[in-house]
Amino acid sequence: MRAAGCALALLALAGCAREPLRPAPPPAPVTPATGTGVTGEGVPRDEPRAKYGNPPFYEVGGQRYVVLPTAVGYVEQGVASWYGPDFHGGRTSTGETYDMHAMTGAHPTLPLPTWVRVTNLENGKSVVVRLNDRGPFARGRIIDLSRSAAEALDMVRAGTARVEVQSLATGEAATVAAPAAVPAAYYAQAGAFGSRENAEALAGRLRAAGIEGVIVTEAAANGSPLFRVRAGPAATLPDFDRLVERMRAAGADAVRLAL
Repeated sequence: MRAAGCALALLALAGCAREPLRPAPPPAPVTPATGTGVTGEGVPRDEPRAKYGNPPFYEVGGQRYVVLPTAVGYVEQGVASWYGPDFHGGRTSTGETYDMHAMTGAHPTLPLPTWVRVTNLENGKSVVVRLNDRGPFARGRIIDLSRSAAEALDMVRAGTARVEVQSLATGEAATVAAPAAVPAAYYAQAGAFGSRENAEALAGRLRAAGIEGVIVTEAAANGSPLFRVRAGPAATLPDFDRLVERMRAAGADAVRLAL
């Protein structure tokens, strides 16, 4: 993904593993791919949405990215970049291991995983890749490719290329999974505590500020109890943004989407 670091709260929940606004890799020696046919690994198919990497939305560098409910019919043209050795073996947004030798890629808004055909508009070469990561987050770029995919498109040396990205989703798994990606309501999380007393104290401040739907939920993390303070629901994204503003005004500093 030109990926956002897991220090970013929402994207961490999305399963990311790298830093935002990653520049294109520097030029590197490469043997150009031959031919103009489609190259790829595996068989393109509809897959269920991954457990990780598909939040309703996430924010990186002050910009909000809304994950699309389906990949069916998606076509876009723009600039592609690639990522390689620095991220090889790291964790992708879906939780899989990034392999720069596999035909994979990253996209900011398509559901994960999604199979797409990427065509280099500068030389006509095409490759089929499986998206399993988030990004790129640099302005003007629409997809980030593994090194092998970039080699097949003959774009490693330049670092970027103008491409067309076309989804190969047919709709079977995509439409089944779509409702899970579009929640009926949004909840905001104000904090997570190891102490119920601290969680209840924050919940009390939010209730005193007139915020409705404040609750404390209990879960386990590494064998220890974890108490989360949440509020909502908000029916729309604008309503969610207003809820977040009110919670922050009431003293909750680290408000984010509750997943």
